[in-house]
Amino acid sequence: MGTQDLIIGGVRVAPGETTKIELDMPPLYTATSMSIPVYVKRGKRAGPTLFVSAAIHGDELNGIEIIARLIKSRAIDRLKGTLIAVPTVNVYGVLNQSRYLPDRRDLNRSFPGSRKGSLAGRLAHLFFNEVVSKCDVGIDLHTGAIHRSNLPQIRADLDDEEVLAMAQAFGVPVLLNADIRDGSLRATASEAGIKILLYEAGQALRYDEFSIRAGVKGIINTMRHLGMLNKSRAKGVPIKPYIARSSGWVRAPESGFINHLAQLGDHVEKGDKLATIADSYGQFLGTLTSPAEGVVIGKQNIPLTQEGEAIYHIAYFKTPDTVAEQVEMLQDNLVPNDSTVTI
Repeated sequence: MGTQDLIIGGVRVAPGETTKIELDMPPLYTATSMSIPVYVKRGKRAGPTLFVSAAIHGDELNGIEIIARLIKSRAIDRLKGTLIAVPTVNVYGVLNQSRYLPDRRDLNRSFPGSRKGSLAGRLAHLFFNEVVSKCDVGIDLHTGAIHRSNLPQIRADLDDEEVLAMAQAFGVPVLLNADIRDGSLRATASEAGIKILLYEAGQALRYDEFSIRAGVKGIINTMRHLGMLNKSRAKGVPIKPYIARSSGWVRAPESGFINHLAQLGDHVEKGDKLATIADSYGQFLGTLTSPAEGVVIGKQNIPLTQEGEAIYHIAYFKTPDTVAEQVEMLQDNLVPNDSTVTI
């Protein structure tokens, strides 16, 4: 971006300026005005332009708090380049506590969208053209689906050397070389040459403090890697990330009530018992076992299941026991009295 002015939603932002912009969206049925909130902070010195987005799925709330803490952090005071932070992309979904838009479409399957298309297409087009297309790199914040939790992890095209370096700098133990899905923000951004990370952590409709702290610290780590912030003087045990080239879900063999035995971050061996299923009388019905050695990176939370339902998400590594140790180290690094304002 250099020293050129940046224009978003018709608002011009010069180097050295910080502003909040409202991108107009289609109104509600009641004619209530709607807008996407956009925070823009530009350093006086040249550097990359980074977007950080949250709540593309309206029930994924952790990212909203991550962005709130990020923009209040003193770490970004001496910024080089430009930070564009969008805490609620799918404002409709946030209002309705829903993953989807009012037209029942998934915004993250609607990119690049169209100015004259469906509601989802119009919102995707607005966000991509006014924000994403003006950036060099991006970090998109997500959580697990409803009633499912994800271990803090980065999903990205790790065969791209620049993306891999960003992912490693983020500082979480698990990096998943994830396939790109058609219509996703990540797919459209990648096609436009924008390097993007997807951060997955926590569960829908809940704040998870561990996931939030890891997210804030990870974004700041990545900004330091990109040269947008000065290198940290803070002492701490560095997190060594490990790449999973594959992962899979373990599904329930029976319908019933689950007793979870394995938890997020656990190292499991092939054949290890993950959970048991019983009927409403407590009668044993079946067992979920790990199909291979790996680390639990996602799990269902409620104790109810239908036959065939995905219960545990396991990532497969060559050294899963070491990955589990790095998860514990990350938890130790993010101690409760570690202020995110001074990261």
